[in-house]
Amino acid sequence: MEVLSELRNHIAFITLNRPSALNALSLGMVVELRAMLTGYAADPQVHAVLVRGAGDKAFCAGGDIRALYQSFKGSGTLHREFFAAEYPLDYLLYDYPKPYVVLLDGITMGGGMGIAQGSTLRIVGDRTRMAMPEVAIGFFPDVGGSYFLSRLPGALGMYLALTGVQIRGADALYCQLADVYLPPDAIASLTEDLAALSWSGDHSSDLRSFIHARAAIGPAAPPLSLLRHAIDGHFTRNSVPAILASLDGETRAEYADWARQTAMLMRTRSPTMLCATLRQLQRGKDMSLAACFRMELSMAQHCFEQGDFMEGVRALIVDKDNAPQWQPSRIEDVTDDMVAAFFRNRGAGAAHPLATSEYF
Repeated sequence: MEVLSELRNHIAFITLNRPSALNALSLGMVVELRAMLTGYAADPQVHAVLVRGAGDKAFCAGGDIRALYQSFKGSGTLHREFFAAEYPLDYLLYDYPKPYVVLLDGITMGGGMGIAQGSTLRIVGDRTRMAMPEVAIGFFPDVGGSYFLSRLPGALGMYLALTGVQIRGADALYCQLADVYLPPDAIASLTEDLAALSWSGDHSSDLRSFIHARAAIGPAAPPLSLLRHAIDGHFTRNSVPAILASLDGETRAEYADWARQTAMLMRTRSPTMLCATLRQLQRGKDMSLAACFRMELSMAQHCFEQGDFMEGVRALIVDKDNAPQWQPSRIEDVTDDMVAAFFRNRGAGAAHPLATSEYF
């Protein structure tokens, strides 16, 4: 089974059980998770939910991108069905009626961030590797990234979105993408410890106090804190060419090497998706959560048609030649109309694919 669950001491422990695939989400897992969580929300015997990943490498590395690629190539429907099922799952977690905890001690990317960022408590550990790396494969930071990345302090969200860099536990806390760091021994004993938790009438307070009492004083100093001044200076520019020009012009000794490497990294990404992602976060900052998900669903559908997503998956995941041929290949050749196409109203006159969800 790809999703396991057990109830102990009024806590529903849910395990994403695809360790060989780094617990990447299939459509079946998304459907099962939503059914489980809906059931637990209505079950008076369940006081809280904790979600974790099987194995010692990952919480969840994202969605099953290879399956979506094959669906589109084979004229299937999975690439449309998946996002229309995944986004309502992510959305319901922001207003879940019971404490919802995620243990992010491992790789947490893409779809894994989607089922983490609406949580009551986001736990990180020594093995945490967190990222929204979608621009590397010609996609954009979805699963609510329009909402949660655009609301991070300063320009941290824009930096993470446009570079796709991985961060560890200390930086996840610094960026406000996590709430508490647990040392390895506390993570190893967490299930058994929670089985002995004494509940009062305030289940959320009980759980928070219990977990925070096991937290370490803190991990090492967050590396991003040392770069924050430069990140905020460069990544608040209003266009991708302006950001790159700003990075190219960095002369301060303490930031020059980082700026050079960051600009080089961005120039390996899809130029179109860099520009679309910048626009996405600029728009998302002033949009409701539901509106962000609606926007992202339209963007996802256009990504398959635009072509860079299929090319990115081919180059990095299928053929693994690591040489995607982006169209266009230069940031200077991305037009306003190419970017605007991601945000046009699709299917005018038809019901939005998320309209049938009780959450939208």
